[in-house]
Amino acid sequence: MAEQRILINPQNIKSRKGYHFVKRTLDIIFSSVGLVCLSPLMAVIAYKIKKEDKGPVFYKQVRVGKNGHHFEMYKFRSMVTNADQLLEQLKDQNEVGGAMFKMKHDPRITRIGHFIREHSLDELPQLVNVLKGNMSLVGPRPPLPSEVEQYTAYDRQRLYVKPGCTGLWQATERNDVGFDEMVKLDLDYIKRADIWLDMWIIFKTIVVIFKPNSSY
Repeated sequence: MAEQRILINPQNIKSRKGYHFVKRTLDIIFSSVGLVCLSPLMAVIAYKIKKEDKGPVFYKQVRVGKNGHHFEMYKFRSMVTNADQLLEQLKDQNEVGGAMFKMKHDPRITRIGHFIREHSLDELPQLVNVLKGNMSLVGPRPPLPSEVEQYTAYDRQRLYVKPGCTGLWQATERNDVGFDEMVKLDLDYIKRADIWLDMWIIFKTIVVIFKPNSSY
């Protein structure tokens, strides 16, 4: 019902200057340390991707960030090289309602792609986005421009903050819920975000790496 929908005042977000300063500081520290410490694992993943089909290791895609700003997001490639062209043929098989495409048995996903998606390892290159400042470690999932075109004014509240490598939706419900429920979780996070909630989400995400949830 309408009275249960979360509404956020952007001024309340801007007023939390101390939180944003600490959050950005931790983003820089954790992403820098993560890129160094995880570089051996990332090298193995890169080798496996290249070995499977000789295609590019990384996948770059335009996403929408804070206040509608477009940026180039980095991931390990988990799909065949012509995945974007094949998407049009699969849209009628979307298993998630709303402005988002998800398909559990997506035929475009490679063998190594299944593994790195299940364990959320395909998102490790996003640490570069965090270091650059167009993403945060924790925040809403960064949407595609085509998805944002379908957003209502309510949905666009997700764009009040930087998108994240992980978030409340990714660390808890993931694909067990639809688009509307994802938006509600993201807005709930934005409304009550603090460092302790961020650290809890990061902890939950680390758990997901070793004990995967419903990611695909």
